Amino acid sequence: MRRFLIAFHSGRADSVTMAATICRRLQAAGIEPLVLRADRPALLAAAPELETVGEYADGHIDIILTLGGDGTILRAAELQRSTGAPLLGINMGHVGFLAEAEVRDVDAVIERAVSGDYTVEERTVLDVQVIVEAEEVYRTWAVNEAAIEKVDSGRMIEVMLEIDDRPISSFGTDAVILATPTGSTAYSFSAGGPIVWPEADVMLMVPLGAHALFTRPLVVGPRSRMTVRIADHSVDGATLWCDSRRTFELPQGAEVHATRDTQPLRFARLSHAPFADRLVAKFDLPVEGWRSRRA
Repeated sequence: MRRFLIAFHSGRADSVTMAATICRRLQAAGIEPLVLRADRPALLAAAPELETVGEYADGHIDIILTLGGDGTILRAAELQRSTGAPLLGINMGHVGFLAEAEVRDVDAVIERAVSGDYTVEERTVLDVQVIVEAEEVYRTWAVNEAAIEKVDSGRMIEVMLEIDDRPISSFGTDAVILATPTGSTAYSFSAGGPIVWPEADVMLMVPLGAHALFTRPLVVGPRSRMTVRIADHSVDGATLWCDSRRTFELPQGAEVHATRDTQPLRFARLSHAPFADRLVAKFDLPVEGWRSRRA
């Protein structure tokens, strides 16, 4: 039997209700719906008749359906990496930049997911490593970004930026963001970084609130290594946040390295529309009056 994992925001009534609807639809189609252990009590409280819906523990999953915003998708990304099943996001949040479809289209989305009518797109993921006194002390990954942020709101951190083990610049700053193309429309965008098309094979380094002349965002190649060193004389250490989910405290002298991970993130795609169209729709950009020039 095919198995679909439903990841939803269990603290939102509309998300729980939609999860119950999808579970019923999948059961009627002969597909086994599964939910996360933490989400199952909310599902059964709203729909006790779905007692047969099981908790996901391990094993094969065909696809992961997410109901919520980008936060729900980033949470489900951890499951994508462990299962290999592609993510299909149904937006119930605000912008929902990572989502493939809106909740109003859920009937068509379920029909296409059940029939396997989708393509799989791979996105760059960062491999993030923390070195302290020449020893690796932490390793994780990031879909959007790895952010090195100050601890004390009243003090900056002193950092040295390096690319491929060569120094670029040092300065005091509020944060440095190491981002993927996927993350270029998230924290990096808010910090003044460029929007990068998802298929671009690059990575970004974006200082935030830096006190220096050369603080422009950097775009580097796929085989580069980005490094942020916390200066020994920095008043405080810093905090590493990856996708706002995984965190590690960085002492003075710590080094954060980011390279392209060998394991990409897999998204299920229903549309082949250009990324420009998604950008316009999600950010509600003004394009009235534009007319295409056709031969």
